[in-house]
This record gives sequence, structure tokens and C-alpha cells, in this order.
Amino acid sequence: MPFTKLVKNSPYFSRYQTKYKRRRAGKTDYYARKRLVSQAKNKYNAPKYRLVVRFTNRDVICQIVTAEISGDKVFAAAYSHELKRYGIENGLTNWAAAYATGLLVARRALKKLNLDEDFVGVEEADGEYKLTEAAEGEDGEGRRPFKCFLDVGLHRTSTGARVFGAMKGASDGGLLIPHNEKRFPGYDMEAKELDAELLRKYIFGGHVAEYMETLADDDEERYKSQFVKYIENDIEADGLEELYADAHKAIREDPLKKDDDEGDKKDKDYWKAEGKKYRKSKLTREQRQENIKNKIESLAS
Repeated sequence: MPFTKLVKNSPYFSRYQTKYKRRRAGKTDYYARKRLVSQAKNKYNAPKYRLVVRFTNRDVICQIVTAEISGDKVFAAAYSHELKRYGIENGLTNWAAAYATGLLVARRALKKLNLDEDFVGVEEADGEYKLTEAAEGEDGEGRRPFKCFLDVGLHRTSTGARVFGAMKGASDGGLLIPHNEKRFPGYDMEAKELDAELLRKYIFGGHVAEYMETLADDDEERYKSQFVKYIENDIEADGLEELYADAHKAIREDPLKKDDDEGDKKDKDYWKAEGKKYRKSKLTREQRQENIKNKIESLAS
């Protein structure tokens, strides 16, 4: 076969740009991203923010991000594993946890901007469809709320999806996120109206409580295996609503709350000791020889 010289010209290298690589790998929907980050040319240095919601197997990630030429910059972030500080120990990826994480990132962002007192949002979640409106200032002019757009990434936007739980939490937290009620659980496509009571049930984990009760009555063994952590923490179905209500209240009181062991910054020695916990120490030459000797003796006997 004859030798063929590979010409590495501009079209060749353009295929290896991050944008095309992520598109090929199916990691970014650039059709949606272009519309989420593009800004009007007359809005000089006015960042366009988006509420980025992502899910892993064990976590809900909510970030308020703006795009710059150098890359995306995260303005505020919240994770569902942080809900343990507010009393939510279990079910950190369900609909209610997504709502609480959205509420947490909203209150953090507004606290950072000193807008948390001007835009309180919905203090007691009732499941009604509401958008954050401008606050009245002392001079009579309205102060506009912090505005961002929902970025769902590659997540399916079916009715009742958890991404809309995080969006509802952020909206109730005082952010202005343009949306309608059509994708919330409880929306009737034929009647074209939202069942606020059903949406409220999802916000306070009522659907989980209902499943817990059903499983406890029908299949106790499965209930004990599926809700083992709930049982260990003495959490019952009828106590879930109060649990989430207390968590929402605690988030509003202190959105920047730290864990008890996070007060002091960890030094290098601490992390070195942490790393050694999972690393096998290197054996000396004498120890290796002793191991070989013991192995030979065990095989011979």
C-alpha cells in the first residue's frame, strides 16, 4: 500500500475543537446552548445567566452560570448532598430534593447580591403558579428581580420531570425564571389547568410518603429493603411533610450554612492522612521474603 501523507490543515484541526468533540460525544446540545448564551449586541457587558440543573446517581446539581469568552463562570451553586445540613438525610435525588436544592441556590444567589430581603419569593410553598415580580423601591420605582433561564442540558423535559422541580424551587426562592405551568406534575392537558394540590404534594415529598405507606401494607420485606435508611433515621411516611417544611424554613434562615466539621480549613497534613487510609503501604524486602516463605510452607503442608 503506498504511503499517504496526512495533511493537517485548518479543516483537520477544526474537527478537534472542544465544541465539535462534545457534540460528537453527545455531551452538549449546542442548538440549545447557542440560544441560552447569545446576547443582544446593545447589552454591553450585561451577563446572561442560566440555571443549570444536572442529575447524577446520588446528587442534584444546581448552578447559576454565565458564559464568557474564556469559558463558563459559575456565580452560585448548590448540591443536594448539602441538604443534610438542613435535616434532609435521605432521598437526595427525588422531586422534593430537587425543589429544595433549587430553593437553596436561589437564596444563596440573592444573599450574595444583597437582594434576599427584597425578593422573598414564596415563603410557604402552596403549589400555585407564580413568577417573581419587581419589588417596590423607596423612590417608588420597581427593582427588577434577578433573571436567569433554565438549562436542562440533555435531560428529557417530559411532564413532571425533576428538572422542573429544581426550577420551581428556584422560582419560589425569589429568582425570575420565565416558564409556564405546563410541565409541572398535576397539569391537565385537556382542561389546561394546574392541580396546585398535587404539585404541593410533590414539593413536600407526598408521593414518596404515599409509596412508603403502600409498600409497608403490601410488601413489608421490600419496604424494609428499599427504605432501610429512612427506618434507621426513624423517618415515617406521615413525618415527611414536616421534615421538608422545616428544611425549607432553615434554608431561608441561613442558605450559607456550613457543616460542624467544616468550620476550619483542612491543611495538607489532614488530606495526606486521608489519602493514606485507602493506600496500601509499600512492603520492605524482608516482609516480601517472609510472605513468600509463609506461602511456600502453606502449599507444602
